Amino acid sequence: MLDLYGVEHAPHAADPARIGYAIAALIPFWAAKPVSFITKQSCRAYATERNRAPATVRRELATLRAALNFAVQERRLETAPFVLLPEKPEGKDRWLTRSEAARLLNAARTGRSDVRLYLPLFLVLALYTGARKEAILSLRWPQVDLERGLIDFSGGRVTNKRKGKRRLSRKLTLFLRLARQRGSEMGFVVHDKGQRIKDIGDATNGSFGGACKRAGITGVSPHTLRHTCGTWLAQSGVALHQISGWLDHSDTRTTMLYAHHHPDYQGDAARAIDRH
Repeated sequence: MLDLYGVEHAPHAADPARIGYAIAALIPFWAAKPVSFITKQSCRAYATERNRAPATVRRELATLRAALNFAVQERRLETAPFVLLPEKPEGKDRWLTRSEAARLLNAARTGRSDVRLYLPLFLVLALYTGARKEAILSLRWPQVDLERGLIDFSGGRVTNKRKGKRRLSRKLTLFLRLARQRGSEMGFVVHDKGQRIKDIGDATNGSFGGACKRAGITGVSPHTLRHTCGTWLAQSGVALHQISGWLDHSDTRTTMLYAHHHPDYQGDAARAIDRH
């Protein structure tokens, strides 16, 4: 079922790489098991064996559930068993201040020689565009139009409401022009000697974790950079619907997490009370 979903559905999805990474995590535990093995108990066992954050396990098991539902649609299964997901974690409000972001960038420039070539660019892309980690790591130069000032994280796939496209700021364009001189025309924008970087790490591991340690920053992950972008936009007074479009939110409730950062948060309500 996982193979069917990965081969027949994932290539046409908005983010096939994300599905691929989830399937890769699911295979060691589930691949040799029949569908009848999927129960609440086995889902809990998977979570215990994975020993990852509940949000990570939830995302992976949601992919398993989607694969089963796809198999039903394709008439490979009559019914899909229930897949127990961990409770959805509370939304985190951790974001980087501008001084923290500056420290992190400086730390990225003082790491190993190979890391110094790609980590600062990854950080700048994440902070300036708010794109997800996998979208940045899979980004290729044909998706970047420096002349028109556009970047297309969708990779040319058809998505709703032109999702995945960002207009380049002047500073980010400068960073990308410098990076373009070091890469091939069809290669990855963020790369390690021309090869795709499989993972950037988290707050404690990988190149990202090393930079966080040198910068003295804790409690963050690469996703924090995306949240930081949204928070900075809200603090600058950007309308929530524009933040939603910039970050490709499919759920308006996600965008509302930034409402309290807006300088005029609840201003309309306060003025309405004054009038009445």
